[in-house]
Amino acid sequence: MIRSKIFNDTKSAFKLKSNADLDRAVFLFSMMDRPTLVKIGSAITEFSLKMHLPVEFLIKKTIFEQFCGGVTTEECKPLLKKMYAENLHTILDYSVEGKETEEDFDTSINKKLELIDYASRNREVSFAMFKPTAIGRFEIWEKVTMKEDLSPDEVEEWNKIIKRVEKLCSHAYDKKVRLYADGEETWMQSAADDLMEQMMRKYNKEEVYIINTLQCYRWDRLEYLKELHEKGKKDGFKIGVKIVRGAYMEKENARAKKMGYPSPICESKEATDVNFNGVLSYCLDHLEDISVFIGTHNEVSSYLALQIMEDKGIAMDDERVWFSQLYGMSDNISYNLAKKGYNAVKLVPFGPVRDVVPYLLRRAQENTSVRGQTGRELSLLLEEKKRRKGDKSTRHSRN
Repeated sequence: MIRSKIFNDTKSAFKLKSNADLDRAVFLFSMMDRPTLVKIGSAITEFSLKMHLPVEFLIKKTIFEQFCGGVTTEECKPLLKKMYAENLHTILDYSVEGKETEEDFDTSINKKLELIDYASRNREVSFAMFKPTAIGRFEIWEKVTMKEDLSPDEVEEWNKIIKRVEKLCSHAYDKKVRLYADGEETWMQSAADDLMEQMMRKYNKEEVYIINTLQCYRWDRLEYLKELHEKGKKDGFKIGVKIVRGAYMEKENARAKKMGYPSPICESKEATDVNFNGVLSYCLDHLEDISVFIGTHNEVSSYLALQIMEDKGIAMDDERVWFSQLYGMSDNISYNLAKKGYNAVKLVPFGPVRDVVPYLLRRAQENTSVRGQTGRELSLLLEEKKRRKGDKSTRHSRN
């Protein structure tokens, strides 16, 4: 039985953070605990960048350094090595969003191919990833999902997207690097699901190299997983899934209401938790066919996974089970899992400061919408500051 509350160990969680790092994190999470401030700050940041005001240095020294590893892979290297020394692995994500041209998509593909190569050469980096809309226009994914007719130019565009996905997956397979596709909005996701299923059929015959993301705030994801599992057993391929709660709740519900269709999202946070835990349990019950990448900042779900693993006699370092959190968040989960010997990995975004601002603003906004997340982060940071102050006082009294 999992008895000790390992995620309360702030000393291990924040071992790599200096006192200045802690102070910055306390300031940022205090701000993110106030939704109105986040909205105002986001608007000011977007306006300042649009008007080419000199704000990049301020952004880099605050929210960028909290949630990003650096501007380049070379700049990220010292961080990756420090984390790996604590048994914590890395996924590097070139987090440039919102691009629209074919040239941008080709640039993105080349960057992703470089990161697959980087992962194959560096033991600290255990996965590669890509966002479907970073390699093809959202509207094309959407049209294919909705089964709309494509114009000849759009058919050509869709074929280019298929070739890009194939190029990434075949390269990952050749380099023996696990690659996952990020999850996005429901009205484009089916096209991505179908394409990733094709890639699993092709490349997951013996081992899992290709992984798709299931956003479990969608009430249909457990049924989808069961159907995919049956296909895999019937046709001889293994399933790779990254499971997350989801990132587009407000947008999904607003669109469903506006267009008059039932929301694809669970009716409440509690229902989402039940659904996520159901998908998690199903994966751990079928590890002979399914490898699971547990992307969660939720302590209850993480403890549930640990308990199931212990009950089933699944080794802590079983390569079919990984835990993941975002860089700059939930260090109490990541570092304490790594310390105990579980497979733990941080998603570390990087890129030019100006280009990753859309990612950073999305991250700040998501923090305000997840009930209790920001408050939990803040309480842990303050607890660590208090602990360090107590340690310092103890040392002084001994002297």
